[in-house]
Amino acid sequence: MSDLLLSRDGHVQIAEINRPPHNYFDRKLIALIADALEGADADDGIRATLLCANGKSFCAGADFAGNQPETPEERRADTRALYNEGLRIFRCAKPVVAAVQGHAIGGGLGVALSADFRVASPQTSFSANFTRIGFHPGFGLTVTLPELVGANNAALMFLTGRRVKGEEAYRIGLCDVLASEETLCEEAMKLAVEIAESSPLGVKSTRQTLRLGLVERIEERLNRELDEQSWLRETQDFAEGVRANAERRPAEFKSR
Repeated sequence: MSDLLLSRDGHVQIAEINRPPHNYFDRKLIALIADALEGADADDGIRATLLCANGKSFCAGADFAGNQPETPEERRADTRALYNEGLRIFRCAKPVVAAVQGHAIGGGLGVALSADFRVASPQTSFSANFTRIGFHPGFGLTVTLPELVGANNAALMFLTGRRVKGEEAYRIGLCDVLASEETLCEEAMKLAVEIAESSPLGVKSTRQTLRLGLVERIEERLNRELDEQSWLRETQDFAEGVRANAERRPAEFKSR
């Protein structure tokens, strides 16, 4: 089975992340999403994409407990390659609606925010938990999150690592539609269809204007995010943060 299942309903492409239960991502998965969105751009019959996931979580971020490159140089190169795939997602021309169930955590929040709109349920939780594990935000979140929720709300999420549940997420603009868990994908599809019913040329043109300069700003910020992530990844605090997260206990940071 593919890590990304593709189907189609009328003018809407459905891209379903398929790494249940928590859909942790890596460069391969981000590349598959980028491929799907570029494929939609090349197909005049597709006017919008519904991005959803199979499992308990939309995307619980990167699996730091899994196999990692061995040297700092290899780890930096691997992250740089992942972010290059992420930039492909941001460069795509047609709208994306994300159906966000369960958790969107860390880089998984970055994937959710790469979409134009998010549909969530009251049970959905969003978290930029990077500082909780001794790390720095990535995936362009230092651009996309403040643009959605404002600088202060973004700083609050980044610096505390707290989880924001669906109703608060809707209140602060982190999600655009609040639906029940049972109807979440249905409501997300309704929004994608509503977009697809508009003029495809008009939608594409308007979206380009609204997002003018966005990719360039994200690309510039990614360079900073990568620099900060690269040195923090080699600290004792990061190793402790990852262990504590895996063991579901509070981390004991030493500032080294």
